[in-house]
Amino acid sequence: MKKSVWLPALIAPVVVAGVVAAPVIAQAASTPIAGDHPTAAAVIASIAKSSDARYSGKLAQTSDLGLPELPTGAGGSSLEGDASDALSLLTASHTARVYVDGASKQRVQVTEQLAEQDLIRNGSTVWTWDSKARTATKTTLPSRGAQAPGSGTTTPSDVAEQAIDAITPTTTVSKPVATSVAGHDAWLLTLTPKSSDTLVGRVQLAVDQQTGLPLRASVTAAGTTDPAFQVGFTSLDYGAPAARLFDFTPPTGADVSTKDLSDATPGSGARHHGSGSAERPTVSGTGWDTVVALPAGSADQAGLGSDASGLLDQLTTAVAGGRAVQTSLVSVYLTDDGRVLAGAVPVSTLVAAAK
Repeated sequence: MKKSVWLPALIAPVVVAGVVAAPVIAQAASTPIAGDHPTAAAVIASIAKSSDARYSGKLAQTSDLGLPELPTGAGGSSLEGDASDALSLLTASHTARVYVDGASKQRVQVTEQLAEQDLIRNGSTVWTWDSKARTATKTTLPSRGAQAPGSGTTTPSDVAEQAIDAITPTTTVSKPVATSVAGHDAWLLTLTPKSSDTLVGRVQLAVDQQTGLPLRASVTAAGTTDPAFQVGFTSLDYGAPAARLFDFTPPTGADVSTKDLSDATPGSGARHHGSGSAERPTVSGTGWDTVVALPAGSADQAGLGSDASGLLDQLTTAVAGGRAVQTSLVSVYLTDDGRVLAGAVPVSTLVAAAK
């Protein structure tokens, strides 16, 4: 049975916006934030030390991407209902409870309209639970491989400085300024694109001054002042949550499925058999103007049901060679030959890149 393979492209706005700033955060390593006026690199480097943090808190997400607000479960089938439910994450405000006990125990709990969705990780076991659908999935994660060897001479500060240097050709990184989030002192960093073609105006990240824990992240569209997407803590208490929160047993009568990734090796089962490179996404442009293209067949609109086609028509408009949606942060272009292009750029840039 064909699936709504265009859905991941419609979820791309948040994903792509987050990926833009990822090189700065992903390369950070543990180091304290020294002094009353730390550098941006020091603040970024402090994030890694929060991986062992223990805390409980409440998160709030707000979105104003310019997409129409859709009721959850609007589709006529479970697949289309799942699509509208996923899209509602981008068009409405949401809150979640978060419980974290170090790097291997986490629980995220979303409760809305008398329904609950949970993601619980306890070591190598991850459960997802949807009380509305009464479905649970148990995933067994692979064990961590050995850390990649390093030269042993690079300090955490060196790594963070290199991360800053890597993005400064395309981005202005502000000096940290003091702020407060959920009652905790934080350093606020602002990343501003130098490109005039991107839809993104700025990305802001607030980092706890004491623990390095990211407390709030927001993305603002070019030419606007209010964030188009923001997620952050509204309450936060440090300390280990109760151990029972990371145990889960599916209720009686639940539909339970399992996935075992423990024997997975890098690249195994992750790609279709074939020539390889032609099946991988391609990337063009640089920095904030980057365009990611998925290969032909990624957006098979012909296989959609009538409800899914109607949802697609509601969200997109016809353009040369396909259909497209431009949110306040990211555009997605579905070509007639089944390709998907996405980026934090206008639709016209995607159409040009597809030629």
